[in-house]
Amino acid sequence: QVQLVESGGGLVQAGGSLRLSCAASGYTFSSYAMGWFRQNPGKEREFVAVITWSNGRTYYKDSVKGRFTISRDNAKNTVYLQMNNLKPEDTAVYYCAAEYHGLGSANRREYDYWGQGTQVTVSS
Repeated sequence: QVQLVESGGGLVQAGGSLRLSCAASGYTFSSYAMGWFRQNPGKEREFVAVITWSNGRTYYKDSVKGRFTISRDNAKNTVYLQMNNLKPEDTAVYYCAAEYHGLGSANRREYDYWGQGTQVTVSS
């Protein structure tokens, strides 16, 4: 079965760093763009970053540009989100998602598969 499992979340002080991982299985990982989204209670799930399926081009939410880096290792079926200089407003549950032949969409409705999320909490 298709499975996306996030890990690496936790509690960190403002200015600190975390690296999230998403291990995928049950589908052809290299044929899918891989994205990261985040969500707080009562709010819509919002786009954070994506890496395309074909050439590894990356796109980011404006507020995380220069701080976050998305990458993928197709041999390991894993996508990463390196988060540096974290801010309290980065606090959220972070979700990994996959889109078949995705070219960098920020629209959560275009994604095919989702993980269950990992909590990131940034204290001030």
